[in-house]
Amino acid sequence: MTGVLTDPKLQALADRLQAQSQAQEAETGAWFAERGKRGELSWDGFDETSHRYMADKLVALEPPKAAFCHLICRALRAARVVEVGTSHGVSTLYLADAVRANGGGVVIGTEHEPAKAAIARANFAEAGLADLIDLREGDLRQTLKTIEGPVDFVLMDIWTEMARPAIELIGPHLRPGAVIVADNTTRVRHAYAKFLDYVEDPANGLSAMTLPFEGGLEMIVKS
Repeated sequence: MTGVLTDPKLQALADRLQAQSQAQEAETGAWFAERGKRGELSWDGFDETSHRYMADKLVALEPPKAAFCHLICRALRAARVVEVGTSHGVSTLYLADAVRANGGGVVIGTEHEPAKAAIARANFAEAGLADLIDLREGDLRQTLKTIEGPVDFVLMDIWTEMARPAIELIGPHLRPGAVIVADNTTRVRHAYAKFLDYVEDPANGLSAMTLPFEGGLEMIVKS
């Protein structure tokens, strides 16, 4: 797939970070599989052991999905984007590059782990995109209480128990035609139950389709 980012140096940075993320997948997959066999995992949320294990892990949206989000932002002429779950900021680079190409704006990122937030900020600076990114560190139930202006696009790439609190805060700010993309909605659809209840509630004016990316990708549009 041809890179979608507007700067070859930025594409090279994103590719390097994506490779780092992919290199750790076997390790993290095996770790969770073993805990699952022992009955230590719950879709109601991560326990403290899992949170500690993942505190420094680079969890990046796969390249085809990140490129898709970039193209959707370009098509929307998105100027205000919210990313729920930033990690080391790989997908944030795609979103900020699209916003820059659209003429400017802001990507509001969320990250709970201080170590990940620090790495993300360093990546934003290296990419020359820091001025377009408002990374809010801490519990998103607090950091997303204030969202100035209408939201054009949302990337939901967070542990599933936090998807519903996030959409409840973001939903009132979605402009007509806004798009939400949520990752892994086929692979762990049962874990998204509360989020999908919100999406399917007619009062919220949302329509959704599951796209056939690996693990599933929900595309949701505000009417």
